[in-house]
Amino acid sequence: MKITVIGAGNMGGALVKGFIKSGAVSAKDVTVSDVSQANLGRMKDYNPEICLCSDNVKAVSGADFVVIAVKPWIAEKVVRQIADAVSVPVISIAAGVACGTLREWLGGKDLALFRVIPNTAAEFLESMTFVQADGASADEKADVMGLLGSVGAVMEIEEKMFPAATTLSSCGIAYAMKYIRASMQGGITLGFAPKVSEDIVLQTVKGAAKLLQESGNHPEAEIDKVTTPGGITIKGINAMEANGFTNAVIEGILAGGKA
Repeated sequence: MKITVIGAGNMGGALVKGFIKSGAVSAKDVTVSDVSQANLGRMKDYNPEICLCSDNVKAVSGADFVVIAVKPWIAEKVVRQIADAVSVPVISIAAGVACGTLREWLGGKDLALFRVIPNTAAEFLESMTFVQADGASADEKADVMGLLGSVGAVMEIEEKMFPAATTLSSCGIAYAMKYIRASMQGGITLGFAPKVSEDIVLQTVKGAAKLLQESGNHPEAEIDKVTTPGGITIKGINAMEANGFTNAVIEGILAGGKA
């Protein structure tokens, strides 16, 4: 399988690294195109076998899949640029660009198109990736779902759910990190050194996520297990709620979903 990724910024770079790390594709079968020499340099440093170029039309030649990983405001220019040259399934991670719009930019070509929202944890094979397919055969869909599944969990959703998926997962990485940072600050205030506090919080969050994934239990069921009547856990939870914890999280997610 040969893959061309146009755009090697944070998300494009994370996908390239994840695809290679997972073994879904070998580095020598990945072509990365970017106008930024700094981005190309980072890809070269990661793995010198990756084919690098700054010519998008040349980059798509011979590819089995083309991934558009550029910012949404330059996506149209890039897609129109490669429209005559591309003849394989196109995977777009450009935020807000629907498959219908992508097909229009491609001149109405009869290609399998995939609108995709991953997150930057793809580099470490822990992305939550959402997919909508348009005009794809069963085999093409299976291939793309398999490729994206190599860097984490993957879920097919309706187009109307993309704004919600973006804020809950893609933006959600940042929201989760805000909680982690806040917990670290609390640990430092209690007397732990910053790095020690970070290590404790990261392992705790990792353990909480793993516990829920493996047990299949609702979060409240696990909260009840560690909430002793009159104990410190319930006092901490009550203090968080009194300061608007749950409402702040929900309002933040809703604000992102309306953007």
